[in-house]
Amino acid sequence: MSLKAFHIFFIMVSSLTAIGFGVWCLVSGAAGKTVFTIMGVSSLIVGVGLIVYGKRFLEKMKREGID
Repeated sequence: MSLKAFHIFFIMVSSLTAIGFGVWCLVSGAAGKTVFTIMGVSSLIVGVGLIVYGKRFLEKMKREGID
């Protein structure tokens, strides 16, 4: 597995984990607590940020001609 493939895989797993944790925080029974709401929203923001980062990374690799 190349370093590029591992990087893409790691970003995908990280974004799915962050989004999953964010959803869990927001829909869990403790969602009425402020801490869980803050953690949920923060995790969703991080998950979306990782997706944007992954997309930009792939575009840069394509632009640079790195396989």
